[in-house]
Amino acid sequence: MVAFFEFAKGILVLLIGLSALLLVHKDAWVIAESLLALLHINTDRHSAQVFLDFADRITDSRLWTAAQVAFTYSTLRFTEAYGLWKQRTWAEWVAFVSGTLLLPFEIRGLMRGITVLRSVVFLGNLAIVFYMLFLLRAGQRLRSGLSSADGETGAGSGK
Repeated sequence: MVAFFEFAKGILVLLIGLSALLLVHKDAWVIAESLLALLHINTDRHSAQVFLDFADRITDSRLWTAAQVAFTYSTLRFTEAYGLWKQRTWAEWVAFVSGTLLLPFEIRGLMRGITVLRSVVFLGNLAIVFYMLFLLRAGQRLRSGLSSADGETGAGSGK
């Protein structure tokens, strides 16, 4: 399940990166205004003005940078999903560390205001981090149990 979730995150971020590339050499403000009109959002609203101001500040170099970051992040997510699907220990470590690194940002978001989306993302990530910790500890116990069993039977001694 975690592998599928990571794969889905990779697809989502890949689509965001491709969208950034599609905006290169385009007037982002006009596209943002058209999007607001399509969604029937009044451009006089504060949030609409913030969105339009953001679109007005977008440059081609920022779009290229955003696309590169998105492609790098999605590659990491695809690699992690593959490793988790194949039950590789390194992928469990990647999932554990990357999930743990995101927790402070999610907590900061919750401190700015608790929403259903922020709560679900935080709890989901927390569940993944604890599950990866469980898998890593179980794998460690299994490996230490196997190595002590090999020592008792002399399996590694060439007898």
